[in-house]
Amino acid sequence: MKPLSQAVSAVPASGIRRFFDLVAEMDDVISLGVGEPDFVTPWRVREAAIYSLEQGRTTYTSNYGLLELRQEIARMHRERSGASYDPATEILVTVGVSEALDTAFRALLDQGDEVIVPEPCYVSYIPCVAFAGGVPVSVPSRAENGFRVDPDEVRARITSRTKAILLSYPSNPTGAVMDREGLQALVDIATEHDLYLVSDEIYDRLSYDAPHVSVASLPGAQERTILLNGFSKAYAMTGWRIGYACAPASVIEVMMKIHQYTMLCAPITAQLGAIEALRHGDADAQAMTEDYDNRRRLFVTGLNEVGLDCPLPGGAFYAYPSIKPTGLSAEAFAERLLKEERVLVVPGDVFGPSGAGHIRCCYATATNKLTEALQRLEQFLQRL
Repeated sequence: MKPLSQAVSAVPASGIRRFFDLVAEMDDVISLGVGEPDFVTPWRVREAAIYSLEQGRTTYTSNYGLLELRQEIARMHRERSGASYDPATEILVTVGVSEALDTAFRALLDQGDEVIVPEPCYVSYIPCVAFAGGVPVSVPSRAENGFRVDPDEVRARITSRTKAILLSYPSNPTGAVMDREGLQALVDIATEHDLYLVSDEIYDRLSYDAPHVSVASLPGAQERTILLNGFSKAYAMTGWRIGYACAPASVIEVMMKIHQYTMLCAPITAQLGAIEALRHGDADAQAMTEDYDNRRRLFVTGLNEVGLDCPLPGGAFYAYPSIKPTGLSAEAFAERLLKEERVLVVPGDVFGPSGAGHIRCCYATATNKLTEALQRLEQFLQRL
């Protein structure tokens, strides 16, 4: 047989997968590994979807997505950040933010184009750049700076092949947030070098200590920004697979071509549920955010009390404590913790070299489980 795609074959499997394979063979595991809300989708959203099925709304939609949904997305961004998008030409509804990310890079990149990717970062970012023929250029971030990206580090890595800067705040895996000044510095760099900004803002509603700053709302940004967002985190709709991209019409048109020939459209039932979420789900989203905030404080306080240094993250639902004093690598720490105490965490360096010496813990789980996980973690540390 002839060889398979070299570009795809060269991308390693996710470093998280081995741990989930181990969990499948165990009982009594407390999982802090999966980045997923433990809430179910609010009833009003589920009911709207059920009613749409009862009405027989089971057809294809426009490749762009239901206009009604795009109008609601435009309204929401206008009210929350001041960014203004034309629902007819500047918004594309996708099958989750993952498809939006993949489609954005395939629309932007030619073979060999470079994308600056701050890390630690979500595990699919670098592979998506590579699958699109691009070259990911990693930019380290550091714990002592709250894992915020340093504009000078970005500037130092720009070459004649650089096409875009990828941003994601609040961050998975670190929970880091960027302030307006730091984001504006990155916008200014992108403007100076005529680069695109790809901004994954899926955790925008989970910003606890200060209002989220959308990159597209900053001066000079919207004309070069592809804003990615969705419903999985804020509305506990992970399994609905519904996301979207907002960008200049010329960019959305190219993204739509890819979407048209690969996905055709996002499922109509999920789109109708998303409309209900945007129209009437704010109270539900706010209640979940407040609950995550309580868990954040409880869990991070507990991590520090058992001896793992962990600054309070500003957003998302991840804690990223240092395990360096244990002398174990992140992978060894995570594997032993799982086998000895039945607590699943993710090694920090699967998200990039800057994550070495850290673990990612998702606190989007019940408070009693978080408390039990902390007790097991303390027992584990006492034996080291």
